[in-house]
Amino acid sequence: MGISIGLVGLGDFGSAFADLFKSHPSVSRVALCDREPERIAKFANDPFFQDKFNTNDAYDSLDDICKADLDAIVLITQPWLHAPQCIQAMESGKHVYSAVPIISIPDGTEILDWCDKLVDTCKSTGQYYMLGETTYYRPKTMFCRRKAAEGAFGDFVYAEGEYFHDVDNDGCSLRGVWDHRTASVSGQEWLKILQTYTDRNIKSSPMHYPTHSTCGPVAVMNAHAEKVTAYGYRNQNNDPYFAHNEFSNVTALYQMSNGATARVCEYREVAGSIAEGETFRILGTKGTFVEDVWKENGRTTIDTYSSLKKISLTKEEMRDTLPEEVKKCFKAAMNKNLNASELHSVDFQATGHGGSHPYLVNEFVDAVANNRQPAINIWEAARYMAMGVMAQKSSIKDGERLSVPDWGDAPK
Repeated sequence: MGISIGLVGLGDFGSAFADLFKSHPSVSRVALCDREPERIAKFANDPFFQDKFNTNDAYDSLDDICKADLDAIVLITQPWLHAPQCIQAMESGKHVYSAVPIISIPDGTEILDWCDKLVDTCKSTGQYYMLGETTYYRPKTMFCRRKAAEGAFGDFVYAEGEYFHDVDNDGCSLRGVWDHRTASVSGQEWLKILQTYTDRNIKSSPMHYPTHSTCGPVAVMNAHAEKVTAYGYRNQNNDPYFAHNEFSNVTALYQMSNGATARVCEYREVAGSIAEGETFRILGTKGTFVEDVWKENGRTTIDTYSSLKKISLTKEEMRDTLPEEVKKCFKAAMNKNLNASELHSVDFQATGHGGSHPYLVNEFVDAVANNRQPAINIWEAARYMAMGVMAQKSSIKDGERLSVPDWGDAPK
């Protein structure tokens, strides 16, 4: 018997995950929840869902679905709702998957308080929390984690993480995202809440949504930030998009717990990027990873060194493998318009944010099914978030060196 999962939030982003969660072989029952009934109907009326969905498992509120006898809830709702909704779900006896970030609100101190509350809730309820950070399962992150486990980097020296996403990016306009979000019922509610921060002259920052840039260095080095100094760039042309932001771009330098230094950039007003818009680099005494190239020097002792070896890698070479049965089910879900013979001739292709979506779904379902902590648990996720919050606090103080809080490692 598989596990039961409730999908909460069936908008554009939630819809991108619904078929994957439903199709996982360890999931036997799926419930649907959204405030807008037409979103539920899209899946409830889809023949693909009929074997795991019952019409009694349709809900229009988080309160109601939390009362259902489900094992877990997947929350892909608006970012300012994530943390309190996750706590409500866990207190109702459900494991929870949250879209990124942990929470997105203008007050950094409040963000850290929510991290505290989530850690405490995981401890008190015994429920699992997983953050759906896509960078964790990008090909380069998976490859670098394997190399780190082998000791191939040697000692970590330096890391860079960056998310260059201009407000008018052709592929994903942040203005369009803002307009879309605030057009919804919850979006209109958010505008009223946002005004309360504006009235107190509290402004947000790109560093309050830092997970795409901070995840790579933390996840690969298995280290957390201890100190930070950061500087911000203020929008110069009174662009209304940045009216609620102290800075449009923030650059931070961190002292990490393993002795390495890390530089992180969160930019929303920049013409292009240095390399990929969302990427990282890791440099070590023996091995280095930069722009999909692995470099190693063969050093084993002070007097043992060989010429620098460089290996260019494809995305498929860098990815971890998924269980065959999971791949088979995901392939069918991603190609449900094909018949059996057509499906047989199609290869599985990992899709969504660098191919991360199938890996995120599999990790959460497998963790719940096997009663273990998911990889991106609250202790890991809080490290990503705290780096951004404290960078923003430092930038407001003109680069003052500040300590970064840490909640320790996840319990075994």
